[in-house]
Amino acid sequence: MSRKTIADFPPDVLKLFDLFVHGYIDRRGFFEGAKNLAIGAAGSAAFLEALSPRFAEAQQVKPDDPRIKGKTLETASPDGYGTVKGYFVQPANASGKLPTILVIHENRGLNPHIEDIARRLALDNFIVFAPDALAPLGGYPGDEDKARELFSKLDQQKTRNDFLTAFNVLKTCPIGNGKVGAVGFCYGGGVVNFLATKRPDLAAGVPFYGAAPPAEEVANIKAPLLLQFAGADDRVNAGWPAYEAALKAAKIDYEAFVYPGVQHGFNNDTTPRYDENAAKLAWGRTVDFFNRHLRG
Repeated sequence: MSRKTIADFPPDVLKLFDLFVHGYIDRRGFFEGAKNLAIGAAGSAAFLEALSPRFAEAQQVKPDDPRIKGKTLETASPDGYGTVKGYFVQPANASGKLPTILVIHENRGLNPHIEDIARRLALDNFIVFAPDALAPLGGYPGDEDKARELFSKLDQQKTRNDFLTAFNVLKTCPIGNGKVGAVGFCYGGGVVNFLATKRPDLAAGVPFYGAAPPAEEVANIKAPLLLQFAGADDRVNAGWPAYEAALKAAKIDYEAFVYPGVQHGFNNDTTPRYDENAAKLAWGRTVDFFNRHLRG
């Protein structure tokens, strides 16, 4: 069976799915919206199932790949939920101190796709830490709907403090070179923007389709940024003009790319919203950006 793409879905269904996956409507709301589009219950369920992630099919690097070493890492986070827990992965045969990257997930916690992203970066010779914001609530539950439900229960102030703690894990990592980059997707992209306003020692930030930080905090940014946007993402893109104006006013070093016609989540190769050409281009730019700013 050929892999489905966004061409297999009506545009209005994709818009509904975007609202659903980001918690603006629940499953019932998705079905009601589809009903208004004259799509029956069976068709709505089929669309929802087809748009759900296929983690195993998209996995690029197996957890037991001999080229990497991965483990669960926990550290105290007194200003957050008390403990930060996540996936720490590094090249198996690294020599010398390596640059480090914080990988920040979407609004579903540390799911298998984000773990795979961490392993991909480790193969590019980075030390990587991918925290799980859902750890205080038992961790990623293995079900995307349950994960979204849990995510809405987080105290975001505590969660953001946990990500600041995770940053410190890499900043003080004895096998790291002291330079920390951050990459995040959707919710995680917003966290990258947040970290940039709070940590002047962030060495490089790459938010994928992430929410902009408050305009009054943009001047605090010192890190170079590579901002990645989906062309067909009106919800997130609405905040970009003001964010860009603030970046220019503060003379922040940034690059921004909008990939025409692609959906929010285009880099996530577990779902039909994935766009291979845009994702490969954006990911190549991401790795090149980190190599430029985190090494040496």
